[in-house]
Amino acid sequence: MELHDLKPNEGARQNRKRKGRGTASGYGKTSGRGVKGQKARSGGGVRLYHQGGNLPYFRKLPFMRGVGFNPINRVRYAEVNLEKLGEFPADSEITPELLVEAGIIKNLKTPVKILGRGDVSVALNVKAHKVSASAKEKIEGAGGSVELIQA
Repeated sequence: MELHDLKPNEGARQNRKRKGRGTASGYGKTSGRGVKGQKARSGGGVRLYHQGGNLPYFRKLPFMRGVGFNPINRVRYAEVNLEKLGEFPADSEITPELLVEAGIIKNLKTPVKILGRGDVSVALNVKAHKVSASAKEKIEGAGGSVELIQA
């Protein structure tokens, strides 16, 4: 192979469109710009972010609730109150798997947080991803224990 033998692959190079070179070229007269109007003129066209005269989205943003201000890495927890845990017998180990079986939470993908609404009368061993201070106090007050697990 010599330098003069080199050539690009078939279809790798395209000829540029020669606009405004007569009707036979297919790009004569209006040169592919359509007929009249702002975009047909030289230097014509709307500015960036133009939305047809409506208030542009980026100017609406400060007034739109939640749009653009929701944290990307927010962790949403499956919240379980103590009143739901009252159904379990004494000294039972409450885990996310057990809560799914009991139908209290939907799946194991979302981490579990135990909240303090309601009371616990029996000692429970609770394993959850997060536990509120009031829930921890009530569980330990009833003789149970709380263990945090990693998500």
